[in-house]
Amino acid sequence: MPLVVIPDDYQHATKQIQALYQHSDFEIVCLGALDRDPKAEELLSKADALILIRERTLIDEKFLSKAPNLKLISQTGKVAYNIDLELCKQRGIAVVEGSGSPVAAAELTWLLIQSAIRQFVPSVEMMKKGHWQTEFGDTVAGKTLGIVGYGKISQLVAKYAQAFDMKVQVWGSNRAQDHARQEGLIVPGSREAFFQTSDVVTLHQRLVKETTGNITLSDLTKMKPTAVLVNTARSGLIETGALEKALDLGTPGFAALDVFDIEPIWDTNHSLLKRNNVLCSPHIGYVTKSCYDIYFESAFKNIERYFSGDKSHVINACV
Repeated sequence: MPLVVIPDDYQHATKQIQALYQHSDFEIVCLGALDRDPKAEELLSKADALILIRERTLIDEKFLSKAPNLKLISQTGKVAYNIDLELCKQRGIAVVEGSGSPVAAAELTWLLIQSAIRQFVPSVEMMKKGHWQTEFGDTVAGKTLGIVGYGKISQLVAKYAQAFDMKVQVWGSNRAQDHARQEGLIVPGSREAFFQTSDVVTLHQRLVKETTGNITLSDLTKMKPTAVLVNTARSGLIETGALEKALDLGTPGFAALDVFDIEPIWDTNHSLLKRNNVLCSPHIGYVTKSCYDIYFESAFKNIERYFSGDKSHVINACV
């Protein structure tokens, strides 16, 4: 019976996905954070297949040395920078990718935008301390939302913004700009104008070589002192150290982040957590019951296909 391990399931949330545990042909085991779960080493050494929760788990030489029996890696969603595909091919380990939904990430993005503009979380926290009406937030209506990239998630965010009477403008690749124009959205005349005129900038690009460090200190310092930078995509989209420097300079004046350079963050003294002008959430953009159901159903079906002999969906060829 093949052993399928789900590493870095911080909440052991996959135990609640019934579809994973209804197949007698497979043994499914979920692990917490690999650096903290005492069962990790033993189970990885026996694993025939892995289901990865997005890009949480780095698959490199160090990891694969602990999983000598591994035959298959099934990624939830699209494969990204976390998996060394060439190394897996050399080891004879097949890699497959699944499908997901943009809804959960788009909804969290919108939640962070409204929370930041309205200063909702500080108001609630101060109320718990016995204070009343300490923050002076604002409405989103009439403001301009700037979206970097224009894929499935950002298209939903644009619709939410329009429903709340925001102006929406887009910057990114030529393809993203063309798509935005076709849908009647604003595409500014320059990158500089995009950052200067946006009241909120939200990032929605995939992290690839071309987009790594794509958002620079120069971009950020062109933003308004009243503006908000929202990142629910990947921290690597922003030039290393640029956001902290820009926040110190006061442009933008606030940031709302769901992604970080090193995750998970266990240190309560982390510099971003200590900033009054930053709202942090623990990378929960896609961590919802409905989203997990979709991702893991797809990932497990890919495992069934592979072990039944169908290898047509393997993306690292010649395994």
